[in-house]
Amino acid sequence: MPALACCLDASVAPPIGYAFAGESGLPTSEVFSSSGEPPSTNIAAAFTAMPATWAPAQSAALYRINGWGAPYFTVNSSGNISIRPHGVGTLAHQEIDLLKVVKKVSEPKSSGGLGLQLPLIVRFPDVLKNRLESLQSAFNIAIQSHGYEAHYQGVYPVKCNHDRYVVEDIVEFGSGFRFGLEAGSKPELLLAMSCLCKGNPEALLVCNGFKDAEYISLALVARKLHLSTVIVLEQEEELDLVIDISRKLGVRPVIGVRAKLRTKHSGHFGSTSGEKGKFGLTTVQILRVVKKLEQYEMLDCLQLLHFHIGSQIPSTALLADGVGEAAQIYCELVRLGACVKVIDIGGGLGIDYDGSKSQDSDISVGYSLEEYASAVVRAVQLVCDRKGMKHPVLCSESGRAIVSHHSILLFEAVSASSYQSSPMSYGLQDLVESLPNDALADYGNLSAAAVHGEKDTCLLYAEQLKQRCVEQFKEGSLGIEQLAAVDGLCELVSKVIGVSDPIRTYHVNLSVFTSIPDFWGIGQLFPIIPIHRLDECPAARGILSDLTCDSDGKIDKFIGGESSLPLHELEGSGCINGDGGSYYLGMFLGGAYEEALGGVHNLFGGPSVVRVSQCNGPHSFVVTHAAPGPSCGDVLRMMQFEPHLMFETLKHRAEELANNGDDDSNGSMALASGLARYFDSMPYLVAASSCSLTAAGSNGYYYCNDVPNVDSVAVEDEQWSYCVA
Repeated sequence: MPALACCLDASVAPPIGYAFAGESGLPTSEVFSSSGEPPSTNIAAAFTAMPATWAPAQSAALYRINGWGAPYFTVNSSGNISIRPHGVGTLAHQEIDLLKVVKKVSEPKSSGGLGLQLPLIVRFPDVLKNRLESLQSAFNIAIQSHGYEAHYQGVYPVKCNHDRYVVEDIVEFGSGFRFGLEAGSKPELLLAMSCLCKGNPEALLVCNGFKDAEYISLALVARKLHLSTVIVLEQEEELDLVIDISRKLGVRPVIGVRAKLRTKHSGHFGSTSGEKGKFGLTTVQILRVVKKLEQYEMLDCLQLLHFHIGSQIPSTALLADGVGEAAQIYCELVRLGACVKVIDIGGGLGIDYDGSKSQDSDISVGYSLEEYASAVVRAVQLVCDRKGMKHPVLCSESGRAIVSHHSILLFEAVSASSYQSSPMSYGLQDLVESLPNDALADYGNLSAAAVHGEKDTCLLYAEQLKQRCVEQFKEGSLGIEQLAAVDGLCELVSKVIGVSDPIRTYHVNLSVFTSIPDFWGIGQLFPIIPIHRLDECPAARGILSDLTCDSDGKIDKFIGGESSLPLHELEGSGCINGDGGSYYLGMFLGGAYEEALGGVHNLFGGPSVVRVSQCNGPHSFVVTHAAPGPSCGDVLRMMQFEPHLMFETLKHRAEELANNGDDDSNGSMALASGLARYFDSMPYLVAASSCSLTAAGSNGYYYCNDVPNVDSVAVEDEQWSYCVA
């Protein structure tokens, strides 16, 4: 540690090489100059011992990639994140370098790219397909190994991610094993119906949620269209509507009941389960439903039992307990004469967001897909065999576990605050001479404490000096230069002693509220890491601050219980308008819920989206769909503004200025033309290289004449692809 006293007062400065007592092992040959400028040695070395060499494997361990990322994400030899689109079955030449995808997608069209602006969502349908196949395989293996006498066919709850391509892919990829869809509202039901018209005719269409007459009518129309639709009763009174409308339409309904189980798990994701859960029927209500159906000679219509323990079920023990309870209800319904054929175990299949494989966390689970499936099969089989009942078809509504891995949110860090001490622009001697007597006394006490190596006393007097000078600044007796010098001096004291906070703030081109609403709303954590430079040791730690004008727009909690994230120094000037290289970060495992929940806080719209598939042969990936994020005009329209009318108003003002002689007509017209372009641009920051500013005459106005404006494109016919070297 440099000699603190040397930078405080030359009259009481200790000899060169002085250090605080007990720290003789630290460097002592460097001193601070009287201007307060630190020595050339990087003070960050006092906080982080950087190894001489750094390998990608060390980054993989640092960011826990092998825990939460297996088997889809890894670090390649170039230090970039690679996608393994087919999971464990991915061959080396099939891996996709994520940085190369980002660069080609964001490059201008003139350079062969797509000209899309970040933030960016990259979807990998191959990962989605692998997740579906892995889930089906896990149940098939469990059924075969346990001798279970029925099959498994799942449904995807479209609320997890409504994107057209996601839903259509799931129907296509799951057609071979009768994978269906679950809907919880009328719009969801409409999209599920249209998608399943191209799916397996045996695929289930499970209708959950609160229902009115229109919802039930639509579900019954779906049965008329020969879709395997099941209306699940969430409330007892829905049964009367089902009976009445089905008779009017001449449709024999297939009915399910959602049971409120006693089994529930603790934590946020278990709050919807148990006897006091939001949805479902009690045993008393279920019995009344059975009696009423029997009365109307419709007991054969009751064919499905549904329940939901809660999302992110942490352990197979809890899972087996709930499934076993539901299996008892199933056996009783069959005994009472119902034709129940399916047990729908609902959602709850969790994913490991932090790689800890913990059973005591909302962001982890202590089981694999195979262990989950085995626990379900064994629990149902045990009860049914004991009761002598036929094994039912098993169904689950696994959404999070299917879509989370396939989607990655990518964004840039555009600048970062520095925790290095800046040179004091106001000389120390000038500062001392300008201090009032009481502040000067504090400075003298600080100097004396430094000489005697009393660190705690140094901090006490530094804080006292700072507060006294703040009060004097408020009174007008101290200038801003002196106050800044005192701030710099006190910061220097903290850094030299080693108690300052080395955490930096990285400003990212993103809206937390729009793209990561679960972090802001319920404290959900997602893995966030740099997607490149992973062959370099991160030299800093930071939190992430977004673009919004809201203090909650920051990410300061990370997986592993960390309050900061290891990050690299930004290259160049470290801002979006500088000449340095971009620093890309990715949020992983966010494919479920985040897009559906995101709003337009501060009128930041959603990210751009691309769909990337693995491509054999000379190319390793192909972009099959690309769409820019919403423009300023798009998000304004969501708030009931009319962009074209807004532009006309602004154009009229520009014309008025020209007519009144306040501006020349050419400049006004150029100004109006420039304004029109802003409505078509995304609300996020645009790199200087992507936006060319042109002077609009001698009046000093400038406008952007190269705003990215990419139409949504589907390029299956003429594939835009890029071969990874």
